Amino acid sequence: MKRVVMTGIGVISPVGNDAKTFFGSLTRGVCGVGRITRFDTTGYKATLAAEVKDFDPEAVGIDRAQAKRTDLFAQYAMVAAMQAVADSGIEGKVAPERFGVYVGSGIGGMQTFVQETEKLLNRGPTRVSPFFIPMMIGNMAAGNIAIHFNAQGPCLPVVTACATSSHAIGEAFRAIKYGHADAIIAGGAEATIIPLAVAGFSNMKALSESEDPNAASLPFDARRGGFVMGEGAGIAVLEEYEHAVARGARIYAEVCGYGNTCDAYHITAPHAEAVGAANAIKLALEEAEWKGEKLYVNAHGTGTPMNDKVETLAIKKAMGEEAARAALISSTKSMTGHMLGAAGAVEAITCALALKHGVVPPTIHLTQPDPECDLNYVPGEAVKADVEVAISSSLGFGGHNAVVALRKF
Repeated sequence: MKRVVMTGIGVISPVGNDAKTFFGSLTRGVCGVGRITRFDTTGYKATLAAEVKDFDPEAVGIDRAQAKRTDLFAQYAMVAAMQAVADSGIEGKVAPERFGVYVGSGIGGMQTFVQETEKLLNRGPTRVSPFFIPMMIGNMAAGNIAIHFNAQGPCLPVVTACATSSHAIGEAFRAIKYGHADAIIAGGAEATIIPLAVAGFSNMKALSESEDPNAASLPFDARRGGFVMGEGAGIAVLEEYEHAVARGARIYAEVCGYGNTCDAYHITAPHAEAVGAANAIKLALEEAEWKGEKLYVNAHGTGTPMNDKVETLAIKKAMGEEAARAALISSTKSMTGHMLGAAGAVEAITCALALKHGVVPPTIHLTQPDPECDLNYVPGEAVKADVEVAISSSLGFGGHNAVVALRKF
């Protein structure tokens, strides 16, 4: 079996458009939630979101023509991938056929789908863009990244709702561990802060209806009433350890475990007994050979009433009450909102940076603890902590559970 390490990172997020700014914002407790600016929210139940700010694809090498024929989710993915590959220094130092891309999206080009549907209905079939299909399909972020970097190895777009990019990183880890690639660009992207998506999530009672940005995304708080939509991309370069060492790569953390389960229970609700989620955590920690070392858990922590209660139970079931109470747990969705298909990768990157810098980001705005959420969620402010192992947990609609484990390098 091969060892796998993370050698490059890239982030586009509501609290920063590069990894350094992003993690700095997290450790300072910066809230990325605000009023939706993309459209008029009159008549909408949810009026807040965590939007990416000041994103300019042309400023980072995506020309105007390419941007016009690429959905925003794929633009986010490409820019984050360019950051991650540059950060890793791997370009030109890996055989193309041993270089892969595992980048997914929970929803894909929904913005393009809506725009082209409006053209069809209002202006007729001849006005639909010839780029509609390649702009809309969810695999195109992975395809474009592979083309850009001549990555001819394994290439997969994962689609498991909110667990998408955790599964992408986990499956990339497995592919390298079992010798199918030397390096893989892995992660996810999402860009669905549009009227249809906000209305859909609102009408299924998933979104917070708070009008106060500081009282909307409230993981583990008794006041929580739904998640806040976020957007962006998280991309990491995973690399076989010996390959990384041979070229003198900087290593953020070792990727050392992965749990992949399904609740097999309900299309949106988690299993009340947390069976699948607990098993995913347990599998990841077992593969990581965790022996009780100081642990950080970047929780899924969406701020929905059911998720946070069930996830608390899952953590306790997976590692036992005593170990669960000793762990440092936080939900960075309190700052970024729920980035959907990008969330898991962004949060795995957060784990790697927490391990590297010895700083655990907080769960901001947690001021009224829920008695059913009774663990240490690092409320309010970041803490310095020499954690040895970190796990990122993602739970998606359809019952998909993905947990990625990392070890301090």
